[in-house]
Amino acid sequence: MNKNQTARAEKSMKRSVLLVTAFASFLTPFLGSAINLALPAIGNEFQTTAVELGWIVSSFILTSAIFLLPFGRLADIAGRKKIFKYGIFLFTLSAFLIIFSWNTVSLIAFRIIQGIAGAMIFGTSMAILTSVFEPGERGRAMGINTTAVYAGLSSGPVIGGLLTQHFGWRSIFILLVPLGIISLYLIFTRIKTEWSEAKGEKFDWTGSVIYGISLASFMLGFSRLPAAEGFVMIGISVLLGLAFIFYEKNIENPVFDIRLMLRNRVFAFSGIAALIHYSATSATGFFLSLYLQYLKGFDARTAGLVLISQPLMMALLSTFAGKLSDRYNPGIIASYGMALTSLGLIMLCFITQDSPLVLIIILLAVMGIGFGLFASPNSNAIMSSVEKRHLGVASAVLGTMRMIGQMTSMGIAMMLLALYMGQQAIVPESYPGLMTGMRTGFIIFSILCITGIFASLARK
Repeated sequence: MNKNQTARAEKSMKRSVLLVTAFASFLTPFLGSAINLALPAIGNEFQTTAVELGWIVSSFILTSAIFLLPFGRLADIAGRKKIFKYGIFLFTLSAFLIIFSWNTVSLIAFRIIQGIAGAMIFGTSMAILTSVFEPGERGRAMGINTTAVYAGLSSGPVIGGLLTQHFGWRSIFILLVPLGIISLYLIFTRIKTEWSEAKGEKFDWTGSVIYGISLASFMLGFSRLPAAEGFVMIGISVLLGLAFIFYEKNIENPVFDIRLMLRNRVFAFSGIAALIHYSATSATGFFLSLYLQYLKGFDARTAGLVLISQPLMMALLSTFAGKLSDRYNPGIIASYGMALTSLGLIMLCFITQDSPLVLIIILLAVMGIGFGLFASPNSNAIMSSVEKRHLGVASAVLGTMRMIGQMTSMGIAMMLLALYMGQQAIVPESYPGLMTGMRTGFIIFSILCITGIFASLARK
C-alpha cells in the first residue's frame, strides 16, 4: 500500500471512529435529560416520593461511577472496541427491559444495569478517540464528540417532553432501542481496529472491589445526610479509600495508577476541576424540571423547550472550544468557562416562583456557554497528559469525575429535598419546601463552582 492509500485509509478510519463514538456519546445524555422531564409522569404512575424520583436518576449515575474505572482499565487490557461494543449492547438491552417496568423498584433495578452499560461506554469512547487522533487534531475531535453529547442533552428535553406528553414516559426507552441497534451496526461495519496497549497485564480485581465498595458507601452515605448512618457510611468510605490508595501504590498492575495523580499536575487538577464543575451543575436540570412543571405549572413539552437553552449553547460552542484548545492553553479556556457557569448559578439563587420565564432561559444560556467553554478543553488537557497505555484509565477517570460529580450534585439535591419536604409526594402543600430546597441547592452549587475556578487555574 503506497503513502496515498495509507493516508486515505487512515483518514477513513478516523471519520468512522468519530462517527461511531459521537453517535454513542449522544445516547446516554439524551436519556439523562429526557428522563428528567418524565419524572413527574413516572411519579404519578407509581406514586413515588420526591426522594424516590431522585433515585431513578441517581441509580444510573452511582452504578456508572462504580464501574467506570475498572472498565477503563479492562479496556486497556482486553481491547477498547470490545468493551465499547458490549456496553452499547447492554445499554440497548436495558432500555428494552425498562419498557416493561411494573413499579419503582423494577425501574431502578433496570437503571442499575443501564448504569453498568454506561460505564463501559464512557470508559472507552474518549480513549478510542485519543488512540486515533494526534495531539494537533485531538481537541477538534473531542469538540465534535462533546457536541454530540450536548446535542443529546439539547434534544432530550424536547423529544422527551413531547414523547412523555403524547405517548407516555415508556416511549422514551422505546425510541432508544432502535438507536442502540444502529450504534451496534456502525461498530461492526465501520471500526475494524482494536486498541489494547496494556495487553498481557493483570487486571486488579482486589483494587476494583475496594474502590467500588468505597465509592458506593460514600454516595449512599451522602444521600442519607444529615442522619447519623450517613456520617457512618461516609467514614467507612474514607477508610476504604485510604486502603485503596495504599494498596494501589504497592502492586505492579493497579486498576488506577495513583502516580498519575501524584506526579502529573495537569492530569490531577484537570480531574479535580471536572469533579467540581459537574458537582456544581448536574442537579440544576433536575431542580428546574420540578420547578417548571410543579411550581410554574407547565407541561412536559413546554418545560423541555425552556431547559433546551443550556445544552443548546453547549452544543454550539463545544467544537469551537475544542479547536481553540488545540491552539491555546486549554486550562485557561476551561477556567473562563467555569467562571461563566458560576455567574449563572449565582443568579439562579435569586429566582422565585414568580420569576419571569425569560430570566430562567437567559441564565440557562449563560451556564450553557460556560459549560461549552469548559468541557472540551478540560477533556483535551486530561487525555493529552498521559501515555497511550494509560488512555483507557484516563478516559475512565474523566468519566468517573463526571459521574461522581453528578452523583454528588444529585446527593445534595436529594438531601435538601428530604430535609425540607420529608418523605412525601410533591403536592401543593409541599411547594414552599421544594422552592427553599432548590434555592439552597443553588447557593451550595455557586460556592462549589467558584472554588473550582481556582482548581482549574492551578493545573499550570
